[in-house]
Amino acid sequence: MVASPLTAMNGERAVVFFFVFRVLSSLPLSLLPHALSLSLLSVFSLFVEIRADGSLSLFKTRPGASSGIMLGAVTLPTVMLSKLIQLSRAFSLQQIEIGELEHMTMQFWAASACCCGVLIFLSILMWCAAYNKNPHFSCSVWDAKFSLSCVILFSVVCCISLATISHTGFNTALKLLWLLCHGFAAVKLIQHLLNTFPCCASIGEALLLTSGLVLYFGDMLACTISKVCRLLVSPELVSIRYGIKRSEIGIIIQGVLLGLLIFSAVFKFVIHLWEYFSRADNSESRKNKEIRRSLIFFASLGFTMIVVSPSWMMIVLDFDVHPILWIFQFVLSEPLKRLSLCIYWLGLIYASVLRFYNISKNSKIERILLRKYYHLLAVSMFLPALIYQPKFLDLAFGAALAIFLVLEIIRVWRIWPLGQLVHQFMSAFTDHRDSDILIVSHFSLLLGCALPIWMSSGFNDRPLIPFAGILSLGIGDTMASMVGHKYGVLRWSKTGKKTIEGTAAGIVSVLAACSILLPLLASTRYIATQHWFPLLIAVTTSGLLEAYTAQLDNAFIPLVFYSLLCL
Repeated sequence: MVASPLTAMNGERAVVFFFVFRVLSSLPLSLLPHALSLSLLSVFSLFVEIRADGSLSLFKTRPGASSGIMLGAVTLPTVMLSKLIQLSRAFSLQQIEIGELEHMTMQFWAASACCCGVLIFLSILMWCAAYNKNPHFSCSVWDAKFSLSCVILFSVVCCISLATISHTGFNTALKLLWLLCHGFAAVKLIQHLLNTFPCCASIGEALLLTSGLVLYFGDMLACTISKVCRLLVSPELVSIRYGIKRSEIGIIIQGVLLGLLIFSAVFKFVIHLWEYFSRADNSESRKNKEIRRSLIFFASLGFTMIVVSPSWMMIVLDFDVHPILWIFQFVLSEPLKRLSLCIYWLGLIYASVLRFYNISKNSKIERILLRKYYHLLAVSMFLPALIYQPKFLDLAFGAALAIFLVLEIIRVWRIWPLGQLVHQFMSAFTDHRDSDILIVSHFSLLLGCALPIWMSSGFNDRPLIPFAGILSLGIGDTMASMVGHKYGVLRWSKTGKKTIEGTAAGIVSVLAACSILLPLLASTRYIATQHWFPLLIAVTTSGLLEAYTAQLDNAFIPLVFYSLLCL
C-alpha cells in the first residue's frame, strides 16, 4: 500500500525535494536529459524509502536513524550535476575544453548508475523479504509498473545522453557497459559494508559511501587502463572520459588511498593464512604472536607506501622524481610558509586534543557539545590555510585522511602495541552515531571539510565553494548545536531534539561569516562575485537539512551546501 503524498512527506524529504528542485531550476536546456534522469531517480528513491520504512528490516542499520534512502540516493548525482552546470558556464566562456565537460558528464551518469543499481537491488530485496514472510504475498501491479517504468525511462534517457557524446553505436554500448559495471559494483559493495559492519550506518549513509567509493576507484581504474593498456580501450572513450589533466597532488592522494585498500586486503589474507598454518604450534605464546603480527603489519604497510603506491603514481602521471621526493620538494618550495603552517597545526592539535581529552574523562559536558569544539578547531586550522596555502592544504588533507585510515585499521585489528591505546583514546570522543566496530565521526568531519576543496580545483567562478565544508560544519553546525542546547525551546518535531532557535543561529552565523569572508577573499586572489540571494537559499536549505535529517550530517550537509553554491 503506497502512502499518500501528504502522509509520506516528512521534513527531511521536503528539504531534499527542494534541494533537487533548486538544482534543476538552474539547468541550461542542454542538460535537460540529466534533469529528467535526476527527477526519476528522486521519485524512485522516495518510493523505495517509503516501502523500506514500512517493510521488514533489510539490514542491521545504525540505531535511531531513519533509512535515509532518498537523501543517500540523490546527493552524489546532484553534486555531479551542479558541477556540470558550473563547467557548462566555463565552456560557454571558452575557459575549459570539451573533454573536461564530457568527463563530468560520465561522472554524473556513473554516480546515477550506482544509486539506481542499489535502488533496484533494495526493491528486489524488499519484495523477496515480503514473499518469504508471506508466501501468498504478491506486490501490487502498480508497484511493479512504477518501478519498472522508472528504470526503463532512466535507461532510455541515459542512452540518449551518452549517444550525444559518442560518434558510433559501439562507443555508446561501451559506455553503457562501463555504467553497468558501476551499478553492479555498488550493489556488491553496499552488501559487503552493511553485512561486515552492522549497526554502523543507515542505508542512506552506506549508499552515499558506496557510490562515492565506486566512482572514485572506478575513475582510478579507468585512468590506469588508459595509461597501461590503451589498445584495450576505445581511444574515443579514453580521450573523453579520462583524458583530462590531473594534478600531482590529486594523483598522490589517489595512490595513497589505493595503496591502503590493497594493503588491507593483502594483510587480511596473509594473517588468515599465517593463523591457519600456526594453529598446530601451540607452544608460541600469545605475546609473541602479537609481536610477529605487528611486524608483518608495519613491514607490509611500509612496503606498500614506499614501493607499491608510488609505482602506480609514476605509471599514471609522469613524475620526474619519486613521489615521496616530490612531496618534499613541494613542501620546501615555500619552506617558511608551509613549515610554519605545519608547526601551527601540530601545536594547535596537541593543545586541543590534550585539553579536550582531559575534559571528556573528567567533565559532565555532553559528548555532542564536546565534539563541536573540534568543529571550531577545524575552522581555526583550515580557514587560514585555505586562504593563503590552498594547494598545500589539499596535500595535508590527503595526509590526514591516510593517517586516520591507518589508525582506524590499527584500532580495529588491535595491532600491538598501539591498537588498545588508540581504541581507548578514540572512545573518549564517540557518541551515539559511532559503534565499537567503526568510529566514523572524525572521518566525516575531515571529509566534510576536504571534499568541497578537492572538488573545486580547476575552474571556479564561485569564491565560497571551497569553504562549503568549513562554513557549514565548523560554523553553522557548531552554532546550531550550542545555541540550541543552551537556549532552544521550540522544537522542529515532537520526537526530535533540534530546535528552531539553534537552526536560526546556525543560518545567521554562516551568513555573518560569509559577509566577513567575501571582502577578505576579494582582497586576496578571488575576483569572482557571489550573489546574496542564492547564497541565502543555499545557507537556509543546508540549515534546514541539519535540523530535520537523522543521517550523519557531517557527510551530507557540506555536499548539499557545495551543490547549491555551484549554481
